[in-house]
Amino acid sequence: MTGPYAYWMDRWERKLATRDTNRVVRPFEWGTEWLAEIGFPDCPAHANGDAAACLARFATEGVAQSDRFYSYAPAGDYRLQAGHLTFTSPVRSRYPENNTVHAMWFPAPADRGRALVVLPQWNSGPDGHIGLAKLLNRFGISALRMTMAYHAERMPPELERADYHVSSNIGRTIHATRQSAIDVRACLDWLAAQGYEKVGILGTSLGSCVAFLAAVHDRRVKLGIFNHVSNYFGDPVWTGISSQHIRRGFGDVLTQEDLRHYWSIISPAAYLDRLKGRNMHTLLIWARHDSTFLPEYSRQVLTSFRELQLPHEVFTLPCGHYTTGRFPFNLMDGLAMCRFAARNM
Repeated sequence: MTGPYAYWMDRWERKLATRDTNRVVRPFEWGTEWLAEIGFPDCPAHANGDAAACLARFATEGVAQSDRFYSYAPAGDYRLQAGHLTFTSPVRSRYPENNTVHAMWFPAPADRGRALVVLPQWNSGPDGHIGLAKLLNRFGISALRMTMAYHAERMPPELERADYHVSSNIGRTIHATRQSAIDVRACLDWLAAQGYEKVGILGTSLGSCVAFLAAVHDRRVKLGIFNHVSNYFGDPVWTGISSQHIRRGFGDVLTQEDLRHYWSIISPAAYLDRLKGRNMHTLLIWARHDSTFLPEYSRQVLTSFRELQLPHEVFTLPCGHYTTGRFPFNLMDGLAMCRFAARNM
């Protein structure tokens, strides 16, 4: 889009996106050893020069049998203290800090059995979406705000950012995203144990993708709010202004299309048809001036939902990705999500 408003919004967006000075360009890695730890599909830890073919097979087989790929053994050590829920992640990583899931519980009086798992954006701190959880309470909905893998309390000490969740290590990114999605399902188990039957998921940016993966693989989810959307996990990483350090890490080893295939196993596009016949209320939110989730990729999601005749509503923000968190756009966004949830749960 062009014009004075678009120019002003782009400048504001880029100013916010470049505030952080601790982005690290990490070397490209296939990460097959991370896939080997998952156990299915089969992928040798040392691919001996055949890593590209191994990853391609892994993605194809994993998508075809995604129920198995996203399966898990239930957690058994939930502990709630002063509104802070912890439990051991059903997925084990190499980092002890990351293997404990943290979530903040915000129960609403008279919630009528309605609760949402809330996932903030990539690199959010421990306070991310706390305000949104409290706003949901005002609409009569309880909220369980979960920390995704390698974020905040789960971040290994050598990191300043959640680089191990999204990076130029292909396999580790798959492993981390699967872990976050399964952790969400474990949160749904906890809500079910508390007696909640009307449950949904709300996710922003990276959290939107993780929320979608959990929702399509868990039929208990009755409502999904996906705040900033893209069909393919790799497209915002490849083209977005907030992830150009990752793009540089890939160098010339891959193409954007290669990345789409390797990360198809963690991409919403691979699972859209699973929503056919589902009684799940869906809100798709996108921003007209988004330079992280480019509008062309968000519009692809809207087109896919229309072509597949999947019931959904759309809310369009007149801002960008980072500016969604600034007034008045954060208020517009929050109210749209809360009203949708209150109306459809």
